[in-house]
Amino acid sequence: MTNLDIIKSTYEGKTSEENGKNLAKYVAKDIIWTEAKGFPYAGTYIGLENVIKNVFSRLGSEWMDYKFTPEDYVASDDKVVAYGTYTGTYKITGKSFTARVAHVWKLNDSKIISFEQFVDSQPVNDATK
Repeated sequence: MTNLDIIKSTYEGKTSEENGKNLAKYVAKDIIWTEAKGFPYAGTYIGLENVIKNVFSRLGSEWMDYKFTPEDYVASDDKVVAYGTYTGTYKITGKSFTARVAHVWKLNDSKIISFEQFVDSQPVNDATK
């Protein structure tokens, strides 16, 4: 698989579970995962276990229908950028949002070594208030 195919497999599976399995399959043990400053889960997490605990578990428990819909990808050597739109509804407030986002992935020997999120956090934060 190409680096682009690997990253697409983390977004374009038939289910969220399939996407998660593909991520786990290709992620490096010591991945560096950065959620954007100002985003509700902002910070840098090392290792998939920390990413699951601090990002995915919270997204799953605090939001309804939270998802990233990719619009397109840009791939060059060891980097892949996926850009598109986040949508979801915050469970506590019942407010929904739409926000533009880009994810920058870096790979080495077919393993994902880093992820960085760039997002318009304001609509996300507004939904939580």
